[in-house]
Amino acid sequence: MSEEGKKGHGNLTLYIIISIVLAIATALVLPIVMGVEKEATTLSIFEGIGIGGEVFLRALMMMVVPLVVASVMNGILGLGDVRKLGKPGFTAVGYYLATTVLAVAIGLITVNIFNPGAPKENPAIGETAVVQSEEVEPATHGDEIVVTPDDVRKVLDMLEDQTSLDSRELAKIFPGLSAGLEEEEPGIGMILGNLVLMLFADNLFEAAATMNLLPLIVFAIIFSGMLTTMGERVKAITDMIEQINDAMMSFVMLLMNLAPLGIFCLIASNFGEANAKGELMDVISQSGMFVLTVLVGLGFHAFVTLSAIYWIFTKKNPYAYMKQMSEALLTAFSTASSSATLPLTMECANKAGISKKSTNFVLPLGATINMDGTALYEAAAAIFIANIAVVTHGVDPLTFTDQLIVAVTATLAAIGAAGIPEAGLVTMMIVLNAVGLPVELISSVLAIDWLLDRFRTATNTFGDSIGAAIVDEQFKEIQIDSDDSEGRGTETAVVPA
Repeated sequence: MSEEGKKGHGNLTLYIIISIVLAIATALVLPIVMGVEKEATTLSIFEGIGIGGEVFLRALMMMVVPLVVASVMNGILGLGDVRKLGKPGFTAVGYYLATTVLAVAIGLITVNIFNPGAPKENPAIGETAVVQSEEVEPATHGDEIVVTPDDVRKVLDMLEDQTSLDSRELAKIFPGLSAGLEEEEPGIGMILGNLVLMLFADNLFEAAATMNLLPLIVFAIIFSGMLTTMGERVKAITDMIEQINDAMMSFVMLLMNLAPLGIFCLIASNFGEANAKGELMDVISQSGMFVLTVLVGLGFHAFVTLSAIYWIFTKKNPYAYMKQMSEALLTAFSTASSSATLPLTMECANKAGISKKSTNFVLPLGATINMDGTALYEAAAAIFIANIAVVTHGVDPLTFTDQLIVAVTATLAAIGAAGIPEAGLVTMMIVLNAVGLPVELISSVLAIDWLLDRFRTATNTFGDSIGAAIVDEQFKEIQIDSDDSEGRGTETAVVPA
């Protein structure tokens, strides 16, 4: 990359950091300046700012489907021979599965060390639960959380938005949300079956319209793999795919220039509205130990586990690579969507020296199935909710076997989580069901889910980029072998082994 390009790259990262700092400062200061009596006006201001953030987020999201299809197909076509996809493909899937399992293990270890939500041995005399009748967050005092009907309604509303199912259908799937319905709860077998079915869609246009990326990726891999076997007959199609991919990446560069402004609007709006309602500090203080637990787990996974894997396979400095990916990581934190961040992730990885073959194939797949941060969060949240259930519902603490079930279910559920904000809500219900925990207690993490979602999305994105770097080493080996093979072909005196 040219010196001018490096300078521009560094400046944009600096502008994004400045925009985040200014957004948080605005979110904290404006409600104080406006005063309590003008809370409605303050909320209106933040809602207006949020429109700018929503425009930026939608601009990113509208690129995802065409970019994923074009980049995956271009990556496969770039191999020249579909049979060469084998080793890099298995490496990518193996990496995603291994790091997700490691993330779940780290989440379980961390949550058992900090033990958030666990009842105290000697609670203070007269300590009782206080129900906040007008708040949708769970009422909290000490260790006890009381779930109100409003909490359950909020869970149902969010699930309806994310699944397009009505509340009655959702209540049948999650009986804890409706005391009158007693249906069979989904188990691990159903989860595995659904994961297989998620690979295919009877209507690709519907899958594109609903941002269901996994069937699109499967189709792109199969179709482009077939094209590599057809030679010159499909040259016009392969050229068009390459040109579409180049055009989409140019669009990415255009949007990157607007990233600082869009990120400012997103952060200021989300943090500002929570602060204006008096929820930001209350939520953090009420669930502080759980927040600390998740952040420590995510930090260890990103700065130790993933960084060690990167160094082992590439023998390069992982923290220098993290700095090169900073624009994508900051955008992931701001948007809370690995899918929306995908265009910037690909661009940053290319600037960091990762080949387009690797980024075009690995990153779209990773944004869909590699959810390290989500898996870690769901494992930790399940234990946190179990500790709360001991107090509020009198259930027995989870056994070691129960925690193993949580680990397996969280791994499978994270693979099925969409790369959109707060998509882990649906998969979290599956984890709770697997060990018989009251699903309505998911409301105990709703209030801080939007905040932790940003950190786990950044972790997901960094994990994707590490995967691209590792698979890129496989592509280099394939290229070397190919070059050696061509060299042997020109030297008639050399006999292949």
